[in-house]
Amino acid sequence: MLKRILVGLGGSDYTTAAINQAVALAIAHNAELTGVSVIDPARVTPFMAMPIGDGPMAYPETASSLAKAREKVEWATREFTEACKAVGVRHRVVQEVGEPFSLMTDEARYHDLMVFGLKSLFETDLVADPHDALVRLVQTGVRPLLAVSKQVRPVNKVLIAYSGSMESAKAMKNFVQMQLWPIKELRIVSFDDGTGHAKGLIAEAADYCRAHGLETETECITGSPKEHLLLYLQNWGADLTVVGKSAQNLLLRRIFGETALHIIRNTDKPLFLS
Repeated sequence: MLKRILVGLGGSDYTTAAINQAVALAIAHNAELTGVSVIDPARVTPFMAMPIGDGPMAYPETASSLAKAREKVEWATREFTEACKAVGVRHRVVQEVGEPFSLMTDEARYHDLMVFGLKSLFETDLVADPHDALVRLVQTGVRPLLAVSKQVRPVNKVLIAYSGSMESAKAMKNFVQMQLWPIKELRIVSFDDGTGHAKGLIAEAADYCRAHGLETETECITGSPKEHLLLYLQNWGADLTVVGKSAQNLLLRRIFGETALHIIRNTDKPLFLS
């Protein structure tokens, strides 16, 4: 059941899409929206020695950066508020100042779904690498997370990238149980290393989806998911891809999986991350 949705209010063209998608979901599920903006002075303030007692006005570039950040947040807040009021969606606004990931984790604790732009988080320039920032959000507990593209399109065809790992199964189950949209086509794809193990895994995954009333197709592909998954979802024309943690490796790979990172960094289609 979807009753509370958190929306990340940044300052880019992804923000409008995130707001529109969240509002559409709120209408469909009679849910409440929380629009959250965060300004991190440590990111928008130039790195320089600042004498004790000096404030932002001592450095014009610092004051200008903060002013621009606030302008973007105010714009996003207006967009969010007006969109909600126009269709009668219950909503509230939270504006925070500080370290973004811990603050967003605190706000996400009592929400069912988080909606962010695919390649833009919070206000512009807040996070050095917005692709890896999505992974950091999920890793810190901000999940499940819907990362939207610049334009909101109907979600009719959904591709589940399934590895058989427990985290991959959790992502699939979260998506299926939430029933965000009336899906017309659902396909589970897995990649076989030559052992034949993947075919049995996706058969069981498909049975789970069918038990929840979803007609489900499966396909098992020989080869590396990092090399083939992105092309596959583009060729099939997926409107949304469901991705979970699929491997353990170093650094971010240890957090999320190499395949998921590759998809996040290179796709322009919406993702459901868990």
